[in-house]
Amino acid sequence: MNESVFVVVPIYNEERVIRSALQPLLEQGYSVVAVDDGSADKTWQIIRSLPIYSLRHAVNLGQGAALQTGMTFALEHGARFIVHFDADGQHSVDDIKTLLEPLRKGEADVVLGSRFLRKSDRDVVPRARRLLLKGGVVVNGLLTGVWLTDAHNGCRAMTRDSAKKIRLNENRFAHASEILIQIRRNRLRFVEMPTTIIYTDHSIAKGQSMWNAIKIVFDMILRRIFR
Repeated sequence: MNESVFVVVPIYNEERVIRSALQPLLEQGYSVVAVDDGSADKTWQIIRSLPIYSLRHAVNLGQGAALQTGMTFALEHGARFIVHFDADGQHSVDDIKTLLEPLRKGEADVVLGSRFLRKSDRDVVPRARRLLLKGGVVVNGLLTGVWLTDAHNGCRAMTRDSAKKIRLNENRFAHASEILIQIRRNRLRFVEMPTTIIYTDHSIAKGQSMWNAIKIVFDMILRRIFR
């Protein structure tokens, strides 16, 4: 049943789109855990008005921290499966069923979304973003030992047991690489499944910049050296 699927949505200053991003999840009957990561706009007021689990960080801690808060809450409330879902409207709720299928069949512990498995999905990725993401695949593969087709897709799903083994300490965007490290360290079975990214001016503006990506790589390298 969809009630056993908890969709964790990290949110930061998304008052313009958050209602439309969450509504399809509610219509499909998922248990939605919205984590407002210290937004300065009206995001908190909006999500509190919806029939969902609404959590809030008093200050902005970063997407990784918001995901961890949501995952901990979902586990405490009996989640069988946990899905990560971005708040900017770029993900399709229909893709959740695709991600859950290998988990329900017992074929994987973690399922990672990819916009590069289907030609129709690849073709809508802006050229500059495509180059940045492909560079991220190489860097992630070298740093984590996990080679994917899409290293920074925010739509992913995992079983309850897998979520218990994944603990995010990277508060900001480096959590995407940290998840891969923990997948390998815990010997979790993973597969990629196709997902569609809906590009809008808003989602592109909220996405990773080249400079931010460089900072993430530098931070990950330092942590591997000094850990």
